[in-house]
Amino acid sequence: MNEVEQGKSDIEQGKITAITSYILIIGVLIALSMNAETKNKFASFHIKQAVGLNLTFISIGLLISNFSNTQIYVSFWVFFTVLWVFGILSAIKGEIKPIPLVGNLYQKLFKSF
Repeated sequence: MNEVEQGKSDIEQGKITAITSYILIIGVLIALSMNAETKNKFASFHIKQAVGLNLTFISIGLLISNFSNTQIYVSFWVFFTVLWVFGILSAIKGEIKPIPLVGNLYQKLFKSF
């Protein structure tokens, strides 16, 4: 099997795990356990993206919970919904694209996944 075929095989084998990782916090935990033995590169990439996205969502959510401005809440939800949709669509399509603005940072921060 050549390198291109191997890459496609890795994507197909890791696709379910990658998609699962974007299903809230529980999806990340399930995906981590699914990827524990095989260490699929495609799944690992998306697990890192999902972990980072979830942690950023929680951190910023806690920070903005101190404000009572509806525009801030709506902007927060729209921003994270767009990032989440980008991530899950790239997993479904079998693409290795970092989430805009923060994806490359997540890859560096979560090297161990």
